[in-house]
Amino acid sequence: MDEGTLKMEWAMKHMPILKTIENRLRKEKPFKRVRISIALHLEAKTANLAYILHEGGANVAITGSNPLTTQDDVAMALSKRGVIVSAKYGETEKEYWENYNKILDINPHIIIDDGGDLVSLVHTKRKELLKDIVGCCEETTTGVIRDKALEKEGRLKFPVVAVNNGQCKYLFDNRYGTGQSTWDGIIRTTNMNIAGKNVVIAGYGWVGKGVAMRAKGLGARVSVTEVNPIKAIEAYMDGFTVLPMKDACEIGEIFITCTANTNVIDARYFELLRDGAVLANAGHFNVEIKMDELEKIAVNKKEVRKNITEYRLNNKNKIYVLGEGRLVNLACADGHPIEIMDLSFALQALSVEYILKNKGKLENKVYDVPREVDLQVAETMLDSYGIKIDKLTKKQVDYLTKSH
Repeated sequence: MDEGTLKMEWAMKHMPILKTIENRLRKEKPFKRVRISIALHLEAKTANLAYILHEGGANVAITGSNPLTTQDDVAMALSKRGVIVSAKYGETEKEYWENYNKILDINPHIIIDDGGDLVSLVHTKRKELLKDIVGCCEETTTGVIRDKALEKEGRLKFPVVAVNNGQCKYLFDNRYGTGQSTWDGIIRTTNMNIAGKNVVIAGYGWVGKGVAMRAKGLGARVSVTEVNPIKAIEAYMDGFTVLPMKDACEIGEIFITCTANTNVIDARYFELLRDGAVLANAGHFNVEIKMDELEKIAVNKKEVRKNITEYRLNNKNKIYVLGEGRLVNLACADGHPIEIMDLSFALQALSVEYILKNKGKLENKVYDVPREVDLQVAETMLDSYGIKIDKLTKKQVDYLTKSH
């Protein structure tokens, strides 16, 4: 059996929620004659999502949402299962956009997006597709921000379900998933000891919380930089040092950006970094560490280990960037743990079903995941793990829902 198929099967063994959904979709075929275009990090867990949508009757086309995260063996295995695949590892920017356009050539009814590039493309250069698009499911914070901006400007042409905002997504995927997999990428790539290191986390949202929690567990001395005063208080009360990035540059040995914003570490800070500083990005796009500005001021650049690039500056200090400043957990490792993505991709599958069931009823705006979908995923997970919980009595329900 080929390596890609083995990866998919191993992942599915640890995705009991998605397996439960697959069994129902295969019988009911709710996506019959539905065309779905997907842009996600194309590895084994994602491939399983695409495959179960295909098994539910859909015509599915998929590409990778990052040039360094597609696993070619998985892409090949998925294509053998009837899914249209247009992706490869290490694609150029031109190939990236060509592949996005190829998956849109099926004239989709549903889009599953990761970061907002697919939605942006159909709103700009592929407007002829808008008339048939019923809705979109967005996987990431970055994409939700971009979609909400379109909504605010009155330019969003179809409803979007912010899968990223589902409780079964952000409470687990962003915190436990990114928290663990970011360190997986850093440790695999550098082979460095983390205990005792001064680690700087830029941003204390759910991703930053998860990365900081794991850093603390590994024995690091953790500092947090923030622009939001409430999140800064959270970080402080969670036991972390809070300081501006300028001050963090004096002490930081490992920097991890977790903001979903641009220019977090840029020309203002590069020459302030101590010699040997390691920079990694846990945000979706490679804009948090401004690589173009670093390229301009570096006097020398070389790859010193796979996925580690050394930049020597005028002050003779050396900075090490992991995975070209791209999403470190996927550029340098295998992404989130399987069980975490089981939750997230179950939300994706059920959100696609929700959009189709409510065709014509939803406005062109960004919606949170329906509560009943979140609860269904959570209950299925508990059942699959043999975990039982209490239920409210009628008296308790009345107490919570009636005035006293």
